[in-house]
Amino acid sequence: MPRAARLEQVDDGIWIVDGPIVSFYGFPYPTRSVIVRLPDGTLWVWSPIPLDDELMAEVSGLGPVAHLVSPNKLHHLGLEEWRVAFPAAKLWGLPSTVRKCRDLRFDGVLDDMPPLAWRGTIEHVQFRGSPLLEEMIFFHRPSRTVLLADLSEALSRDFLARHWAPWQRLIARLWSITEAAPKAPLEVRWSTIRRSVARAAIHRLLAYDPEKVIMAHGVWQRSHGRAFLERTFSWLSPVSPSMSGEVPR
Repeated sequence: MPRAARLEQVDDGIWIVDGPIVSFYGFPYPTRSVIVRLPDGTLWVWSPIPLDDELMAEVSGLGPVAHLVSPNKLHHLGLEEWRVAFPAAKLWGLPSTVRKCRDLRFDGVLDDMPPLAWRGTIEHVQFRGSPLLEEMIFFHRPSRTVLLADLSEALSRDFLARHWAPWQRLIARLWSITEAAPKAPLEVRWSTIRRSVARAAIHRLLAYDPEKVIMAHGVWQRSHGRAFLERTFSWLSPVSPSMSGEVPR
């Protein structure tokens, strides 16, 4: 009997694949990668998870891998093995990631302007304001999908029951990183001292009127993305439904 596909199609031209559970300072977290097929048929891979032969075959069936993207300095562990498996692919990361991962050869540095290779299909919104974490938020225009790496963590009750000890589950609730209250980790919220800069990024993101929100860690949102983001970033108050603005072109 053939194995079940690991890739889950989210919408036309966009897939997710869940990775292994990883430990971060002794706390287990689920992981996830996103794959987008660009208009030229090549693939754009966000936050690559560990690669095995089965996943490599599935991905190769979608098209040639052209871009491997790290959204922040914590999401880089899969880049090297994907680069070895797909040597023609280009590596992309924020300046903080490039400085941290000196053993990797990055082909491009991410900034507010998307590269020509995916401009018009995937937009960039750079979240700044915390010395602990800067992250590039991505928006897939055709499916109106936002990609968040560590700016929203939504661990389900089932995952916490299976993998976190009771005292850890209490911390998850206090940190607001559960499915019921999926915010950024507490240390990121506390260290975001340039709040006006961070709010400006979220205002720009909301102006795209997102429908879906995919997170690297936890339960992702299949609908009502804008309302979800307003709740998620309510700690940056004011971020409210009354905000309006034209969708960026």
